[in-house]
Amino acid sequence: QVQVEESGGGLVQAGDSVMLSCVVSGRRTFDKYAMGWFRQVPGKEREERECVATINYSGDTTYYTDSVKGRFTISRDNAKNTVYLQMNNLKPEDTAVYYCGVSPFGGTTTDVYVDWGKGTLVTVSS
Repeated sequence: QVQVEESGGGLVQAGDSVMLSCVVSGRRTFDKYAMGWFRQVPGKEREERECVATINYSGDTTYYTDSVKGRFTISRDNAKNTVYLQMNNLKPEDTAVYYCGVSPFGGTTTDVYVDWGKGTLVTVSS
């Protein structure tokens, strides 16, 4: 059984930095999967989940949505079955539940992700 667990969220102030972690267990071939970080504003539906960043299986190709470019960095450690999201210079509009997804193909839409965690809430106060 695959389990995906995010951690690292919390209440921070604008301008602060936070690192999110996502550990995947139950997938022996973690290094064959792309990973993505998505965020969902409380009160919105899962279909409105926004892709924040993705990383390919080897870690040498990444994608960022425009609003986080230059502030967020996605990385992965395949030896630890873990993907990270370093978030710097946080803004109130970054407030959301952040979800980690596992995809055999990669992409920016939720339908290509086969495993999800339960999310971790990041709240940025002004």
